[in-house]
Amino acid sequence: MRIITLRIYFIFFFWITAFGQAKKYSVHTVAFYNFENLFDTIDDIYTNDDEWTPNGAQNWTIEKYNQKLLNLSKVISEIGKPENPNAPVLVGGSEIENRVVLEDLIKQPKLLSLDYGIIHFDSPDKRGIDVALLYQKKFFKPTTFSNIPLYILQNKNVEEKEKEESTDEETKKTVQNNRVFTRDQLLITGFLEGEEISIIVNHWPSRSGGEKATSEYREAAGKLNRKIIDSLQQINPNAKVITIGDLNDGPYNKSIKMALGAKAKKSEVPEFGTYNPFEEMAKRSMGTTAFRDSWDIFDQIIITQSLIKPDFASFKFWKAGIFNKPYLIQNSGKYKGYPLRHSTNEIGFSDHFPVYIYLIKEIKP
Repeated sequence: MRIITLRIYFIFFFWITAFGQAKKYSVHTVAFYNFENLFDTIDDIYTNDDEWTPNGAQNWTIEKYNQKLLNLSKVISEIGKPENPNAPVLVGGSEIENRVVLEDLIKQPKLLSLDYGIIHFDSPDKRGIDVALLYQKKFFKPTTFSNIPLYILQNKNVEEKEKEESTDEETKKTVQNNRVFTRDQLLITGFLEGEEISIIVNHWPSRSGGEKATSEYREAAGKLNRKIIDSLQQINPNAKVITIGDLNDGPYNKSIKMALGAKAKKSEVPEFGTYNPFEEMAKRSMGTTAFRDSWDIFDQIIITQSLIKPDFASFKFWKAGIFNKPYLIQNSGKYKGYPLRHSTNEIGFSDHFPVYIYLIKEIKP
């Protein structure tokens, strides 16, 4: 647990000035990172991972794989610093081949002492791309977790009433039933230092085929996300829910603004509503990923109204950020300024920057 002292220069703590006192808070970082093609080097006969093997198009050797793990572990260990010297207590991830690559990741020297646990489900898609959650066992105790499938028909979005297999990545359709296959949403509920919190880890359908043509698929993902939140709030009206992920839409798109109902300003969030701190960042032309010199914030962390109530007797939202340190940025060539990703000449990090929020709680004397 990291303890910080906040004084009157933090504007949202203006009420402290009436007492002329500083107050102490514990703080935890919650993060999301698209790991971009975190594949091992082994050819899985059940998935289309040939590209990421020693004889594949990427010439993906064990040396390259190990460097990728080192790079990702460096990033995870530093997200949220310097405000919080501890690495994120919760890390959502996407573009993960299997549990093995996560086990290799948390064993890296920069992460080993943090004792991360793993929550992960294999998806039966052709590339084997999954989402997962890493959590520091010292602080977070999961109680329940499940993968909730998103079931979409072309031109009609419906929920899955029984568990079916899904394929990945490029949002494919079957001829037989016209179904659009995409990733599940991972729901975890547990206790963060004794307080119940739920996390939904997402990687919404891609824009392959065009943004407008695939918009309805992400809108369906937003509706499913909203339904999960509603179900948690029916059980507990004060449920603290954090939805994190690569949503493949910006904060202003229908999937987030309408289907999920996220608001840009705390003052606009209704009871049981959701707040998206990344919308204001998007308005300031900030971004987590770039395409054709156009930046957008596809990676977001959205929270329920229960996490922005104006008291800090329990964990509440403090602030959000994009982790875009200089070493994560391409410094030359055609893609100068973009996130530093893997290429034939260099093992980079990812084509996305990580995002994070801080949760804080007042420590009573």
